[in-house]
Amino acid sequence: MPRYDLPGTDAFSRVYWDAAAQGRLLLRRCRADGCGAAHHYPREFCPRCWSEDVEWEEASGRATLYTWSVVHRNDLPPFGGRVPYVAAVVDLAEGPRMMTEVVDCPEAALRIGMPLRGRFRTADASGIVVPVFRAA
Repeated sequence: MPRYDLPGTDAFSRVYWDAAAQGRLLLRRCRADGCGAAHHYPREFCPRCWSEDVEWEEASGRATLYTWSVVHRNDLPPFGGRVPYVAAVVDLAEGPRMMTEVVDCPEAALRIGMPLRGRFRTADASGIVVPVFRAA
């Protein structure tokens, strides 16, 4: 059965996934004069100015909740076995927005702007480690 929850990895993204396995969240920052924008998901160019002069940077792991949705039904494997779960968009302290999941937080406690801290979860027997967030 196909898996819809595991990321595809390649030579470029391997750095990101290896860092996640070590408990470190990476993002990319533009080094072009006058830009300096951080971005996530990692790309080989800056989505703001299109410069290819970008480098890896370790994120602090701090974020605020921008928006969320509690998923009660999902027919794609293996999400159905995880419901309900909180799909979220967070604003990283470094600036970029990131799609993720909020864990270990009751639905009633979720608030826009609430502080969050990053943590990491091993997806399953695949060994892939993914970033998630919890209340700070």
